[in-house]
Amino acid sequence: MTDKQVFSNVWDALEDTAQESAQMSMKASLMIAIEEKVRSWQVTQAEAARRLAVTQPRLNDLLRGRIANFSLDALIALAGQAGLSVKLDIADAA
Repeated sequence: MTDKQVFSNVWDALEDTAQESAQMSMKASLMIAIEEKVRSWQVTQAEAARRLAVTQPRLNDLLRGRIANFSLDALIALAGQAGLSVKLDIADAA
């Protein structure tokens, strides 16, 4: 019988290092928050893109979850454009 590995989140299973996992987890959380905010506006993609100061194809990448197309810095900037506040929690590694 094979032992099953248990991970605290999907990124721990997919990424090679804890640092990569943490970065992808932060990017995913930001993308979800921005997407939820944009959808709450109930406007066209063109209007949402204008509000975020991005092109409509760029917004489409965000809404479709194309995480590899965004840096952490870009997502923080988009969150600010969307009226969201981003905070970072820092703790000792387990």
